[in-house]
Amino acid sequence: MQRKDGQMYAPVGRMQAVCEPGEFNIGVVGLDHGHIYGMCNGLVESGAGITHVWDSSPERLAAFVKAFPAAKIVASESEIYENHSIDMVATAAIPSDRAGIILHALKSGKHAFSDKPAMTTRAQLTAIRSAVSQSKKHFAVYFSERLHVEAATYADYLIADGSIGKVLQTMVLGPHRLNKPSRPDWFFQKEKFGGILTDIGSHQIDQILHYNNALSATVLSSKVGNYNNPEYPEFEDFGDASLLCENGTSGYFRVDWFTPDGLSAWGDGRTIILGTEGYIELRKYVDIARKDAPNFVYMANHKGEYTFDASNTVGFPFFGRLIRDCLDDTENAISQEYTFHVMELALTAQEIALRIS
Repeated sequence: MQRKDGQMYAPVGRMQAVCEPGEFNIGVVGLDHGHIYGMCNGLVESGAGITHVWDSSPERLAAFVKAFPAAKIVASESEIYENHSIDMVATAAIPSDRAGIILHALKSGKHAFSDKPAMTTRAQLTAIRSAVSQSKKHFAVYFSERLHVEAATYADYLIADGSIGKVLQTMVLGPHRLNKPSRPDWFFQKEKFGGILTDIGSHQIDQILHYNNALSATVLSSKVGNYNNPEYPEFEDFGDASLLCENGTSGYFRVDWFTPDGLSAWGDGRTIILGTEGYIELRKYVDIARKDAPNFVYMANHKGEYTFDASNTVGFPFFGRLIRDCLDDTENAISQEYTFHVMELALTAQEIALRIS
């Protein structure tokens, strides 16, 4: 697994199939972001089959079918939408193009699974919301910084056990390594990537709502800036926001593109969850200057101080739950309204952001 470059960060877990072979098939449209490998890893480990793939780049296609040899390359994306054997369309296309792929999938009677952000405008959000309502199909977003991190799931169990009491606030730090020479042109075009709070910020908003057990939130304030990339005036390398949830809890997050080259991971992602009886800190990708390994969980409460290595413990239950939700028409992985609200908050934070000049 690539840990230095976040573009290709694709966790690998244990095989825990929740369906029979051939029962749930995936067609992939758009390989522009390497997150598609993590998305497909999680689905395959849960029993899905990656059966068809389309992308405009022969090089990306060759790399993908090397990783997922069962995938058949098709000549056009319409072949995937029209194929009745495909149950879900997964995409990690250019962010501004993802909504169109999601809409095609839903209108073709297929479930949709998108890398974040699944949309870059409020109009796209409205269109997808309408298509989900009409199609009765499931639409999910790959909030990988929670859903594909064992430390993040380990925290769920600690909170459920009452280890830190009632959660009051969640703070999330989401630094990323820029790797500027390897980035495509669209990465620096705001119309294409949607802004740093829409893009990376959606990860952090998901964590705040989830750990705070909140149904909704309001964006109190937000700001963005471009401190160190003047040659790309539309790019944003810094952003933060403050949220107030409907249940009285709060959240704050910061996202940036300033991971130093000397760090062993693509970003020192951390989440701090404050409760009435203690707190939890997740060091998701690296335990800086201590151990070059991910998934460390620290906790302090009235009983003492604790360290947990969450690697190879709880796995990645989201993917199996998502497959079963699609097959059984349930909402055990993540609720549809929750997904829409996370993306709505990310778009709102971006829209109202003070731009630092």
